[in-house]
Amino acid sequence: MNESLISVQQLRKVYRVGSVQVEALRGVDLEIQRGEFVAVVGPSGSGKSTLFHILGGLTPPTAGAVRMAGNDLVALTDAGRTRLRRQLVGFVFQKFNLLPTLSAGDNIRLARYLGGNSSVAGAADGEFQRLLEALGILGRLAHKPAQLSGGEQQRVAITRALVNRPAILLADEPTGNLDSANSEAVLKILRDLNRELGQTILMITHNAEAAAGAQRTLHMRDGRIEPPVPAEAGGGSVPAF
Repeated sequence: MNESLISVQQLRKVYRVGSVQVEALRGVDLEIQRGEFVAVVGPSGSGKSTLFHILGGLTPPTAGAVRMAGNDLVALTDAGRTRLRRQLVGFVFQKFNLLPTLSAGDNIRLARYLGGNSSVAGAADGEFQRLLEALGILGRLAHKPAQLSGGEQQRVAITRALVNRPAILLADEPTGNLDSANSEAVLKILRDLNRELGQTILMITHNAEAAAGAQRTLHMRDGRIEPPVPAEAGGGSVPAF
């Protein structure tokens, strides 16, 4: 039986720019089932980034209902959304957002600590080790971000997002700063995480090719979701961890 992880009804977001009101979202309805890989595609200004920020608990909507794993995001305080975000959501961004003064390993361990895990992952943590091996960065943990390639930095960012086993992974243009080879490698990792581990993923992108590996593609324009276009998932595998 399908289980709805995210449920959105008539979501609206209005920004004020001086005396002008800008409608970023205009009545969005959306259901994401646990275990789905959904891509949201649209041009700049379509509302996809605003949707991303609301679903991630980073900003409240103007109107509408948003539920994540049974939790009402609209009813929560800022502190409540922060707690829920730490418990349920992992983020991957286009610019990686790694702390430059920390090593790759410490960037990941800090995320685990901030997520509420009182033990900092170390060499004896088998699950942590398997995750590092699966994403191919086990030998790069001592390096700082400036010493890593773009593809390696994004792998670190994905590991950091997954280290607390979030219910949903939100990825905002995760291949936007990568060349074609690294883009395909990162997209394959996301496909494999979804297929092999059942990780729920919502990916925001302007690139239709990047969205092709998702199970379902939603197209946004002018603050609304157009009828979805199905896409076939790709191949490959990631070892279980």
